[in-house]
Amino acid sequence: MKKAGILNRHLSGALAELGHGDSVLVCDAGMPVPDGPRVVDLAFRAGVPSFAEVLDGLLAELVVEGATAATEVREANAECAALLDLRLPALGLVPHERLKELSAGARLIVRTGEARPYANVLLRCGVFF
Repeated sequence: MKKAGILNRHLSGALAELGHGDSVLVCDAGMPVPDGPRVVDLAFRAGVPSFAEVLDGLLAELVVEGATAATEVREANAECAALLDLRLPALGLVPHERLKELSAGARLIVRTGEARPYANVLLRCGVFF
């Protein structure tokens, strides 16, 4: 058994398969999940696990070269917007409908138990060298 890092075997395995340029959507429980991408659903109940917990865990495991969130997060979820600004300083913003379109191209979707609006971000994988 792994001693540290992400213990969920589905998520750990999916992360190991990602390559440069692949994208990962980290989303709240209300985000529509498109057919196609691999989905790891971590939602246990409303708020568990939180978007912040999942995002921090993924950022500890991945090299991220870019990120995109919905412009609506700024007004509808100030706490999430502040978290994204802190963790992802080069965050790009697009309308929520566009984020949903982009999520169809994600290689992996990680669904959290977050129950607040617009707690979603699309991460673009980088390389560690």
